[in-house]
Amino acid sequence: MDENKSIGRQIQGALMTGVSYMLPFVVAGGIYIALGFLFGGYDIPSTAVQGGNFASTTFWIGKIGLDTFMVPIMAGFVAYGIADKPGIAPGMFGGWLALDPWGAASNGLNYGPSGFIGGIVAGLLAGYIVNLLKKIPLSGMLRSLLTTLIIPLVGVGAVCYLMFYVVGAPLAALNAALTNFLAGLGQGSKILLGIVQGCMLAFDMGGTVNKIAYAFAVGMLSGATDPASELCMPMGANFVACCTPPLGIALAVLIGNALGKKKFTAEERSTGSVAGCFVGAACMITEFAIPYAVADPFRVIPSLMVGSALGAVLAYIMNVGIIAPHGGVFVIFFACSNIIGYFIALLAGSAATAACLLALKKDVEDEEIEEDEDGWA
Repeated sequence: MDENKSIGRQIQGALMTGVSYMLPFVVAGGIYIALGFLFGGYDIPSTAVQGGNFASTTFWIGKIGLDTFMVPIMAGFVAYGIADKPGIAPGMFGGWLALDPWGAASNGLNYGPSGFIGGIVAGLLAGYIVNLLKKIPLSGMLRSLLTTLIIPLVGVGAVCYLMFYVVGAPLAALNAALTNFLAGLGQGSKILLGIVQGCMLAFDMGGTVNKIAYAFAVGMLSGATDPASELCMPMGANFVACCTPPLGIALAVLIGNALGKKKFTAEERSTGSVAGCFVGAACMITEFAIPYAVADPFRVIPSLMVGSALGAVLAYIMNVGIIAPHGGVFVIFFACSNIIGYFIALLAGSAATAACLLALKKDVEDEEIEEDEDGWA
């Protein structure tokens, strides 16, 4: 870490590092989940035991990436971006606790999953705690123990205890309050619900706020047997609002290139980045929008929220119901009540995001992106 950078620049750089290492896990996980639904149907998680057939195996391989590795990997490399290699272990331990792996909340303890935001907090805590530990004045043989024993032992303990006893409970209460708020809106104005739901899904792109809205829609699916049921409408809005951010970004880049506008860096305009956004839109992987959001959060995140909110509202207006909990375009053709309505809402929301991005983002200068030998920025 460059000690001369401001705290804000340090944190931004660390977040970009964490996201860049996390994305391969998100890509693989999201696509394998979608393929599992394609091979075995939207109910494959409940109709086959884990690994009971090829479709189930494919689905649960995908869950490894999204449910098991994503947050700890991101947290570990956020810490790495601040404290270098010694930060990885404490960051990953804290990121794992952000998932509530012990089921503490279900056992009545004052704790709960804090998800993506918890992972960010864990990574930042780990990075700065490890940097403090590096400054312990030791010499000789004791100095050699600093990175091999003292930092792992003290760093992991400090981060994990802070995560479990300080971070978990407040975020668990926030999760519950927001979920109850969404359920209350569902009984009133669907347009207002669409606006709130869409904004939440785009706000942190797979993070805690996103997962609250997603969990609300999953809960509404309970007992539904027909995609046309009103119980499936929140999930229809979820699909549209989650696929809109990456598609809107891809459209903004392509339109900007066609018009000769330089609203994005050379890396953001690259074929790989744009293709990734299209894949994310097809597979319902909102996280492909994260690198763009981290680079320019105050312009990109509001643009994503506008598009996702519009898409979710249109999905409710056109009674787009989806009975599958995930899968993107791979499940639309057999689990959606209004396929045409789905694509209209998706394209309208994505167009709104693209328009906002092109209007709000400032022109940027092309910059060289240093890559390591594996090609990752």
